[in-house]
Amino acid sequence: MTMPYYASAEQVMRDRSEYARKGISRGRSVAVLTYADGVLFIAENPSSTLHKMGEIYDKIGFAAVGRYSEFESLRVAGVRLADMRGYSYNRRDVTGRVIANAYAQTLGSIFTEQMKPFEVELCVAEVGPTADRDQLYRLTFDGSVVDEPDFVVMGGQADAVASSLKATFQRGMSLTAALAVGVAALSTVSSATSANGGGHDQLPAEQLEVAVLDRKRPKRAFRRITGAALRTLLAPGDAEPALDDAAPTGTHAPSHPEPGTPPGLGDPAAVDTAGGPAGAAATPPVDDGVGGGTDGADPHAEDDASS
Repeated sequence: MTMPYYASAEQVMRDRSEYARKGISRGRSVAVLTYADGVLFIAENPSSTLHKMGEIYDKIGFAAVGRYSEFESLRVAGVRLADMRGYSYNRRDVTGRVIANAYAQTLGSIFTEQMKPFEVELCVAEVGPTADRDQLYRLTFDGSVVDEPDFVVMGGQADAVASSLKATFQRGMSLTAALAVGVAALSTVSSATSANGGGHDQLPAEQLEVAVLDRKRPKRAFRRITGAALRTLLAPGDAEPALDDAAPTGTHAPSHPEPGTPPGLGDPAAVDTAGGPAGAAATPPVDDGVGGGTDGADPHAEDDASS
């Protein structure tokens, strides 16, 4: 009779922790910083579709490192939890602490009950009405949750990036300054920079994924910064571009509202709409059943012409 394999609980947990840490350290780092008008997410991510950061709810954002399929499933679960709680109770009841606590319970259960832990680290960020009420929650693979005051660094060579941020980070920085500090910290450990054998002095816009939680936006605070807007922010000495709802320079401008669009949609001054440019005249309504859909035409003109 063979003896069953035995390992102490302490050894099992140690092996799982080592396994998860190795998987997370193989990825690229993500930095989450507070700045004067909200929270800034920066990641070294050459992919334009596999995002490391996203929106959870109105004022809540999400960033992660590790295995994409695992943290993407957690992001989707967080969105569903936030939508259900906001619908069942009140939108004010959806907070970053609630989402972080749910993630901590899920990760803790997976770490203790399943053979393979999730190879992920998460950051749940909530932007408040003032800078002192911004919240950053860091969650590790074993379900531990920590409230960080100024910035969070996850994945890759996180210690080296965090050391660089400690030396350069200042509270109340502008978006341009915060982005410069974050990109410089990530560039110190990136293989794409000349300091580590690459061809760039710092990470270029094509290698970055950047987003913000902007407290000045009245509803949905999450916004990605891409293309010309990101290149302008990275260019030294340039003025900081306004991150409003208008289309960035060099991109296709929103089209005019289609006939039948409800009032309010299509207005560039309204939040989260895809309307036409400011000052554009509204598309005249189509009168169904009157004049065959023509404006100002004689309804009997076609009959007179055919008779």
